[in-house]
Amino acid sequence: MSATTAMQTDKQRSFVRLITRSYAQLVLVAFALVPAYLIGYLYFFQDPGLKFENYPFHEIAIIGATFVGLFVTYLAWQCYRSSGEPLLRWMTLGFLGSVLICALHGAFTRSAHQNIWLLLLYGPASRLTMSILLLIGLLSYQRPSDPADRRAGAKYLLSWTAIFLVVDVLVALLAHSTVAGVILLRVMETAALGFSTLSVVILMLRRPRSPLMLVCGISVMSFALSSVAFLLGSPWNHMWWLAHVIFASGFFLLSYGVAQAFLTTRSFATIHSREELNARLAQEMDRAKNALKEVHRENQKLAHLAATDPLTGAANRRHFIACVETEVVRAQRDGTPFSLLALDLDNFKWVNDAYGHQVGDTVLQGFVRVCLDAIRPYDGVARVGGEEFMVLLTRTSLDAALAVGERIRATIASTTFAGELGRKVSITVSIGISQFGRDGRTIDALLRSADERLYHAKSQGRNRVAID
Repeated sequence: MSATTAMQTDKQRSFVRLITRSYAQLVLVAFALVPAYLIGYLYFFQDPGLKFENYPFHEIAIIGATFVGLFVTYLAWQCYRSSGEPLLRWMTLGFLGSVLICALHGAFTRSAHQNIWLLLLYGPASRLTMSILLLIGLLSYQRPSDPADRRAGAKYLLSWTAIFLVVDVLVALLAHSTVAGVILLRVMETAALGFSTLSVVILMLRRPRSPLMLVCGISVMSFALSSVAFLLGSPWNHMWWLAHVIFASGFFLLSYGVAQAFLTTRSFATIHSREELNARLAQEMDRAKNALKEVHRENQKLAHLAATDPLTGAANRRHFIACVETEVVRAQRDGTPFSLLALDLDNFKWVNDAYGHQVGDTVLQGFVRVCLDAIRPYDGVARVGGEEFMVLLTRTSLDAALAVGERIRATIASTTFAGELGRKVSITVSIGISQFGRDGRTIDALLRSADERLYHAKSQGRNRVAID
């Protein structure tokens, strides 16, 4: 695919994503405004005089809503105690206040004929309480969580319970006062509408990314539209009942958000959208891949350290023996011989005594470099003692091994290593060689033969290679 085609494809995908995102937002707005369509239908096409005055149905509905509200209040409180989010604290109070006040709206259902305001005023009072407390909660959204040792406890909840009971008493007094009437009812309902609308505006301006805040926004929109329906309706007519249904829908939708928070993170702020989760998942997968690569590199380093001599970089004895074991298996299978060289630096102790161990280390490192230059890349050099080394020559007969040994011996004898104050250090090496098959078919036999010939080379005057 050419660069131009790739750019065109990316632009098409971006355009499609933009259209899809816009469509999804429009669907959500249309869904949030469903109650408005129903309100418009009843307002324009239904007779406002038609009524459904059913006291038991109203009482049962309020009783059910009360029990559900108390349960959701408990869930919201537990979420707050866990996360400490101020939003959840105020949401808990909103549920509690709405339930404690609205319960009397149901309790006084049968008092409608004696005092209609005793029934009607508790409804807008509960919605006004809910809208005020939710607005305060939304203003506190994304503020730092309350410290665990300072989170409001049972006394705090009981204090607000007492406040809501006082509100119940005040509403009862208003219902029996001379100020009770349609104007008071509309003022309270209009105030609830205003606070709910302000909450919706705040959410639209902040555009929180949490899906639970989207649920909260749709719920608050339902509360606002229920107030509109109550303002347009009259007791017991269809608009009045629709207003109850709209408020209940928002209430239950918000309770769903609380339940989701309780079952997951117990927070409204730390539950993310699908896009955010996908992005976070991709980031975590990249981190995991990078971590695995780093672990692999570290394992390789550890394996290298476990298999090599830290001073010279040559293989250590354990790794060398493992390589020889592998070569024994191969040689036994296909019959091709291999050879071992046992090497020992002559009079190396004198170098350490005369020049110091630092110079001795330099000599050992230079010796390994000479050995590596003399062998093939797939052969191996190992340090098996202080100045003792072994060389594995794979698929190599005794004659070829002798040539390699002589090359190493001659190079070492002609090489000078740097000493202190510009002094040069010369050294020689003695070598013993064994071959698989000729000197045995086991590791022990081969090592023993190579060591015996090494000692023979030293006893013959050092600086020589022995094969017999």
